[in-house]
Amino acid sequence: MLTAQTKSKINSARDILVGKIPDPKGQIDQITNALIYKFMDDQDRTASSLPDGKPSFFVSEIADYAWHKLFDPRLTNQDRANLYIEGLERLSVSTHLPELFKSIFKEAYLPFRDASTIAMFLDKINEFDYNHSEELGNAFEYLLSVMGSQGDAGQFRTPRHIIKFIVDIIQPQPHETVIDPACGTAGFLVEAYNYISSHNTLTQSQKQILANNLTGVDIDPGMAKIARVNLYLHGFKTPKITEDDTLTNPNLWGQKYDVILANPPFMTPSGGIKPHDKFVKASKAEVLFTDYISEHLKLEGRAGIVVPEGIIFQSATAYKALRKKLVDDNYLLAVISLPSGVFQPYSGVKTSILILDRKRAKTSDSVLFIKIANDGFDLSAQRRENTKNDLPAALKIIENFEKGIANENLPDNVQIVSKTKLRESGDYNLSGDRYKATADYTNSKYPMVELGEITTLKQGKQVDKDFQITEYRDGYSRFIRIIDYTQENTDVRYIPTPNGDVFCDENELIMVRYGRPGLVGRGIKGVFANNLFKIDFNQTEISLDYAYFILNSTIVQDYIQSNLQTSGLPAINHSIVKKLKIPLPPLEIQQKIVEEISGY
Repeated sequence: MLTAQTKSKINSARDILVGKIPDPKGQIDQITNALIYKFMDDQDRTASSLPDGKPSFFVSEIADYAWHKLFDPRLTNQDRANLYIEGLERLSVSTHLPELFKSIFKEAYLPFRDASTIAMFLDKINEFDYNHSEELGNAFEYLLSVMGSQGDAGQFRTPRHIIKFIVDIIQPQPHETVIDPACGTAGFLVEAYNYISSHNTLTQSQKQILANNLTGVDIDPGMAKIARVNLYLHGFKTPKITEDDTLTNPNLWGQKYDVILANPPFMTPSGGIKPHDKFVKASKAEVLFTDYISEHLKLEGRAGIVVPEGIIFQSATAYKALRKKLVDDNYLLAVISLPSGVFQPYSGVKTSILILDRKRAKTSDSVLFIKIANDGFDLSAQRRENTKNDLPAALKIIENFEKGIANENLPDNVQIVSKTKLRESGDYNLSGDRYKATADYTNSKYPMVELGEITTLKQGKQVDKDFQITEYRDGYSRFIRIIDYTQENTDVRYIPTPNGDVFCDENELIMVRYGRPGLVGRGIKGVFANNLFKIDFNQTEISLDYAYFILNSTIVQDYIQSNLQTSGLPAINHSIVKKLKIPLPPLEIQQKIVEEISGY
């Protein structure tokens, strides 16, 4: 898990380098090289502390260049700088160092020679303490996120507990081939190795076979570098990580695998990424990768794929064709909807997990849908751990479904939907809420009215970031954004007070249009953004508190999620909200309902 301490250290290292290396890519290279350099020495020192343990990296002709020796108090800043620069050069030509590490440092070069800056940089990197290899991946992926490289490429770090959850579902076996076609820092491959090792007693020859069976591909050289180091430190002396483009290189097409695990990029390929003609005709990477994964499973193969919501319900031809293939050709076993904040702090993107199982899907006439509301962490940018966790129960339900065991008394967040039902509309929508059998309000003893009859929806103001400030000034007003409703502890923004009806107050309701469409929050005094609706009620007919509870009810939220606009970002539009019918009892009954609900 990415911690505030790790983020702070990386930011400080960048601040030290920026005066000498303004290019973000250059900063990434220097920090990554230094992190791996220190990590190697940490491993040596850990090994030396064990009975009969010996260092394996900084020995022989490069023993004098071990990281910890850079901090000999007798050395001046210039001495330390010279030793580090020489060390980078020697690592690439060492006769005993594993080829993997020689290749990592082959082009390592420090483009400046200022001794005091180098000393400060080394001090900052020295603050990292690697108790396990994931810290290296955390640091590298945070580097990418703050510099824009990761988010712009649609890549978001998969949280460790989500990786483990997917691997626990797929249950890879010692003899099986496993690939991640967009492997990042090899988190899925490491977890597959951990799962197999913990569930089996492996001989040395079986461990070797397992090492040969785990394969990763990534287009980013930095990612591939970290992935190789990550696997090496888990015992893979020659990790099979290829720096390549799964979407472009036709040579990567053809070989079948027992298990495929992936969180592929969410983006539209452009520039040098030109998908070859073996793919389904599509422009989105998530469609292309899901197509690739389904095509490369063996007849009894299994896959776990993290996908954005577009795969689930987008109406474009490529999306529908992909869903039809997954259902009709017996790939899809289960769809697991994840909360929107799972990828914080990198992104608030809403995702789901597709579980493919060619053997079991062929014998099942239904697809399992599970909606995860809580994953053991809050959904703020800080992602603090808590006790609310739907994943263990979900895992048990999936295991029973895979075995054909009837799941009795299924909770409200679980549906089993027949493939016939999925085919009915022709769009093969994979949103479980769409098929949810729930009571509705049509049998209410109170009159049903369309929301548009008793409300006015008003859209907010678009304001460029350049005009937003973080401190109040005269003539400015608080600017209310989606983030103020979806994340905790956000920075407050102010904008020049505008003209027009774009103000809201505490006694009004706001509905989110994008990101988490349909979410209804209490008003905040200020100017609301154009990706929000203000809902003005005729308060002689409906009370604000009653409206708040009704609009946040499961039935209303299911209606909204089933009617999202899907061209571009999932969104809710005016007309859908206005057509929503709700029961409208007299005001005194509304108040009693509110009091009863509030008492719970």
